[in-house]
Formats: sequence, structure tokens, C-alpha cells
Amino acid sequence: MATLRGVVTKHINETPVLDIHTHIYSAAFGDLLLRGPEALITYHYLQAETNRVLEDMTPAEWMALTTPQQARLVWQKLFVERSPISEAARGVVTAWKRLGVPSVRDYDGVLKHFAGLSASQMIDLVFKTANVSGVVMTNDPFNPAEQAVWFGGQQRDQRFRAALRIDAIILDWAATWQKVQQMGYNVSRDLPESTYPEITRFLKDWAARMHPVYMAASLPPSFMMPDDSPSGRILAQAVLPACRDLGIPFAMMIGVKKRIMPELGDAGDGEGLANLDSVSHLCRAYPHNKFLLTVLARENHHEAIVLARKFRNLHVFGCWWFNNNPSIVEEITRERVEMLGLSMTPQHSDARILDQLVYKWAHSRKVIAEVLCEKYGYLIEEGWYPGEDEIARDVAMLFGGEFERFVRM
Repeated sequence: MATLRGVVTKHINETPVLDIHTHIYSAAFGDLLLRGPEALITYHYLQAETNRVLEDMTPAEWMALTTPQQARLVWQKLFVERSPISEAARGVVTAWKRLGVPSVRDYDGVLKHFAGLSASQMIDLVFKTANVSGVVMTNDPFNPAEQAVWFGGQQRDQRFRAALRIDAIILDWAATWQKVQQMGYNVSRDLPESTYPEITRFLKDWAARMHPVYMAASLPPSFMMPDDSPSGRILAQAVLPACRDLGIPFAMMIGVKKRIMPELGDAGDGEGLANLDSVSHLCRAYPHNKFLLTVLARENHHEAIVLARKFRNLHVFGCWWFNNNPSIVEEITRERVEMLGLSMTPQHSDARILDQLVYKWAHSRKVIAEVLCEKYGYLIEEGWYPGEDEIARDVAMLFGGEFERFVRM
């Protein structure tokens, strides 16, 4: 068993991973790429955690502080006055240690350590340290800063793949249709039949620009299909035809309740239980479409796995947001392996800060290794001895290979 653990750990640590859902960007996107100690320590997980222990300011006052002010206060409250044992706080320590910081207890020293690094240098350092071969970004066609890059013709960093994010089109057409119209598409707010092909044309034109791996939307727990609302009609009559014609999946990230504590901004979002009958309907009614799925409510994961067993055109992935804690990652990964074998993607980072790639993958690799050791151990007990080449193959499947197969399918 000691030899098995060593082989599994070796391949888990040495196999580069394709991170299939992030919010980080290549250097060409400028300030959209968040990086460095202050960005890491003021990530919204830590903003929410710090807000819990502030006694002398309101949440709105806390969020109104500058980033350097917030960073100092997070450091004081979560790293000086308390041990950093939450997953997000521990992650900061992991990232700094693995990125070569001499003393993770010296905040000023940490700032000096990273000062002067260019975006390209930081990307190279983080990707090498995290052993990440590539990432899938989250790309908004309505963001002027992103538009400048896509229309600018810069040479692309091949490590960064695009995902066409279309929340605004699906969830808020009333506030989005004029933006689409201003880009040269004959669309109307009231969605006459002539509007759907124009939305499809818009999506295909942006796909030709971005070459996305998939289209994606973050959806509320109330998401339902079939549905005669604008959201349901746009999805059925414009988005899914575009995805089908392009041969790319539609990624559903279901379960976020936006701004349940609005004063905290992104730190104020919550989660809710979704009705996954919608997913079953989509997979059954649109067999020539491919769907990616991750869910925010822990209680939804078992049903999501069962659905993936039934529908070949559904691929479950990652432990998203509030699920990205080792105890939950272990539970979900074990359950997926037990019901799906290797035909899933156990994790994605969802990183919004470049530096997070380091700790999110370091922590997840350790959990995934434990699950694989257990499962291979059961096989050995019954006389099935996996070879090292087989273990290497399996890990490569979990770290992007199975996702690539699904996308090409």
C-alpha cells in the first residue's frame, strides 16, 4: 500500500492539469488579470470572513475601504489575531509558501517578494508552481475592456482558452437587447421570432472571434426548463442551436442566489437548492447538444451524478465555490468515482486571482490522491493490480483528458 500511495501521489503531483473553469486572464487583458498578495488576501471569501469579526464598522464601510486598507485589516483579523485555519486563509499561506516567500508570517516581506514582477512573469511562475498546463477563462462579450482585446488582434497565449459567458443574454434580456442591437444585430426586446436567429448569429460571431471551448451561464436555483419565459425561449431557440451548430457544450453552473447581503458585493452571494429536472429535460430533449454541469448546493450533487450516469451528453465537473473545501471535495469526488468511474472532471479552481491556482490545486490534488488510493486499494484486495502506466493514464483523464474527450465527442 505504501508503494501504491507513492505512485499515485507521484502522478497526481506531476501530471499537468487543464483547469476548465476560471476567472483569470492572460496578460493581454491588462488589469482584468487580478494577481499579487493584496488581491489574494482581499478575495471575497476573505472579505466575508473578515466581515464576521469586525465590530466597529458596518459591512458597507468595510467594503468601501481601499484594497490596501482591506488587505491590512484582513491580515490583522484573520492571520494575526486568529490562526488562518479556514480554507481560504490557509490557501493564502499555501500559495505564498509554494511561490517562494521566505516567511509567510511577514506581510510586508510578502509584498516586497512579489513587487516588480510583470504579469507575464507572474503567470509563468504560478503556472509552473501549480503545474497547470492551461486554463479556461470566463469571457464577457459585453465588457468593453474585453472587447478591446478581442478586436485588437493581439497574439493569443495558447495556455488561456476562452469560454463565452452569456448570463446577460439568458437572464437579463431586457437590459441586454439594446447592447446586442448596437453591435449590428436586428433584435427586439419583446422577442419576435426574427430575434432568435439574430441572437444565434451574435453568438456564432463571438465564437468565431474567441474560439470558446464552451458557452456558459451561472444560473439561479429557480432555473427551470422547459420555460416560456424570455430566458427559456432564448436558451431553447437561440443558445442551444448555436452550441449545437458550433459543436461546443453549454455549461450550466446552477444554484447561486445573488446578493443576499448586497452590502458585501461579490462576498454577499449565497446558494440555494435547485430543481435538476431542468437538466434532465435538456439532456433528453436536446440529445445532439452537450452539457456541462456543476451545482452550488451540496444537496444537489447526488442527483447531478445520477443524471450523468443516464445521459452521455452530460459531463459533471468541479466542486464549485462553497463546495471547494477539502471535506466536501472528498465526499463529492468519492461519490463521483463510485458512480461514474473516470468519466467526469473532479475539480476546477474557479480562481479569480491568478495566485489562487497554486493553493486550489495543491489542496485538491491531495484530496483526489486519497480517493484514488482508496479505490485502487480495494482493487488490489481482490487481486486486480493497477500498473503505473494505468494509474498515469487515469490521472491524466481526471486532469483534463476526459473533459477534452467529451468536448470532442
